[in-house]
Formats: sequence, C-alpha cells, structure tokens
Amino acid sequence: QVQLIESGGGLVQAGDSLRLSCAASSHTFTRYAVGWFRQAPGREREFVAGISWTGVITYYVDSVKGRFTISRDNAKSTVYLQMNSLKPEDTAVYSCAADPTTDYDNKNPRSWSFWGQGTQVTVSS
Repeated sequence: QVQLIESGGGLVQAGDSLRLSCAASSHTFTRYAVGWFRQAPGREREFVAGISWTGVITYYVDSVKGRFTISRDNAKSTVYLQMNSLKPEDTAVYSCAADPTTDYDNKNPRSWSFWGQGTQVTVSS
C-alpha cells in the first residue's frame, strides 16, 4: 500500500501561482507513474497532468498546457504540480494518484490504484 498526501492548496486570485505537492509513504512510489486530477463541484473528475516514473515524460491536458508543470523528486518520494497563471475555472479539489502499471497519460480515474485525499484550490476573479 502507498499512502499519498497532497498539500499546497489555497485561495488565490486569478493570475497567481500555487505549487501542489504529493508526498508518498513508500519509496516504491518512485517506480509508479503519477497523475494529478481535479474535480469541481457538480463535475466529473478530470485528468490534468501525468508524469512517468522516471520523470522524463510528462503529459498535460490542453486546458493547462503552458501554465502547469508536473515534476517529481524521487529522492523525496514527492511529485509536484506547479500552477501558474491560475484562472477561476481552475477551481477544484486536486488529487494525486499513483499506479505501478498505468501509463502516465491515462485519463481514466479507475486505472489508478492509489489516491490522496485531495487539496482545495480556489481561484477568485
């Protein structure tokens, strides 16, 4: 079992930046692909970005491309999501997910085995 803990959410204004962290309880996490998802009220969970276990390959959905950057520090068993130029439509609960076999760009939440509890990001206009 791998436990994931997100942090870094908060209330910001449009145009501001936030960095989310996803810290894992087990070092086996360093061999897992990791994805960030978000869910706004009344909407389905949406895949935002993913990173391979090596950290070399990343993927972003079009709505965040150029604004968000996913990265990982395997020595710290932590994955980050740097979010710049935030917009009100980025408001959601952001969760990280990890899996040993799922591809880093898999958008299906059911394909990911381990999930964090989520962190709220609110962007005011």
